[in-house]
Amino acid sequence: MSNRSIDSKNVPLLDIVGENRPLHDEMLEAIREVFETGRFLYGPAVTELENAIAKLSGAKHAIGCASGSDALLLALLAMDIGPGDEVIVPSFTFFATASAVERVGAKIVFVDIDPATFNLDPAKVKAAITSNTKAVIPVHLFGRSADMTALTRVAGEVGIQVIEDAAQAIGAAHHDRGVGAWGDIGCFSFYPTKNLGGCGDGGMMTTSSDELAARIRLFAAHGMNPRYVHRVVGINSRLDTIQAAALCVKMKHLESWTNSRRQNAAKYHELFADAGLTSNITLPADDTDGTHVWNQFTIRVPNARRDALRTHLAEQSIASEIYYPIPLHQQECFRHIDCEPGSLVESERAAAEVLSLPVFPELTIEEQQRVVRGIGSFFAARKVSAA
Repeated sequence: MSNRSIDSKNVPLLDIVGENRPLHDEMLEAIREVFETGRFLYGPAVTELENAIAKLSGAKHAIGCASGSDALLLALLAMDIGPGDEVIVPSFTFFATASAVERVGAKIVFVDIDPATFNLDPAKVKAAITSNTKAVIPVHLFGRSADMTALTRVAGEVGIQVIEDAAQAIGAAHHDRGVGAWGDIGCFSFYPTKNLGGCGDGGMMTTSSDELAARIRLFAAHGMNPRYVHRVVGINSRLDTIQAAALCVKMKHLESWTNSRRQNAAKYHELFADAGLTSNITLPADDTDGTHVWNQFTIRVPNARRDALRTHLAEQSIASEIYYPIPLHQQECFRHIDCEPGSLVESERAAAEVLSLPVFPELTIEEQQRVVRGIGSFFAARKVSAA
């Protein structure tokens, strides 16, 4: 059931206000309690959230930090990865996945994706491993787990570490194990647009290694332990108690929101099939080997029609977004990274074809029907003009 009134003139990509409105009083009360205790850092809500995320993922430890980007950086620092080391990452992902590697001075090695899942291709990861490879960062893009069975097997064969970028995939699973519990460290984001979104920035790391958990906490606190004694050079990255308090309130609703996203994705498949549009676009597949949490519902629009379709939808007040229009190996700041010509064909093709449609929990069936009709009218017009 939607918690908002339908705006017949607009189908938004997200509805953060609509998601938070029913929780308004409870969230304000949780924040008020933080103000009354004065424990703005390392308060009890932080521990409560860490325990909840550890339980959800199936990892032994969860450690809060200031953002999902910091989570990736702290994972690399905790693993002592730096100059001379190589880290394998996808090029078709958000910037932070690769920028964390650059910031610690390690070499980025871009590897192509599986076109059906948008996630790292395990066979290509294996082919990219050298004697200098220290880690691989699979991204569970758009809410679907990467093939962690294959990736952890490849990593285990050569003794490299696995950092899961689960920023878009909280609550997702591969087989019967949650993301964040497959690799050595899992990294989550609480950016407001995520499936579990905070009231600002926030992040979390998961691990089942006592040693890595201790190192993550050390590096997240300026490398200080005990007070004013610094064994390593860390950073200042903490999840503040106000964010944790709000997220603890929202955490109780994550399962129902995930179910709504999954229902919306299934409804899209039904509506697009009924409309006869599956020959015009490629729909994202559900994960038969796990649980897809649908942070995005990303279609592919071939034949250089994606941008025209997006313009057409915008003219009908239907929001969409392109995640991501420029693969990372083509970004100006990464021009110094050598990529063999033709090695990232699927990443480049995805960047030219993908279009994400509204799939947020409060989305109504009527709004989904509008989206599908809008796409149908685009292709119908082109069929007539071609005739």
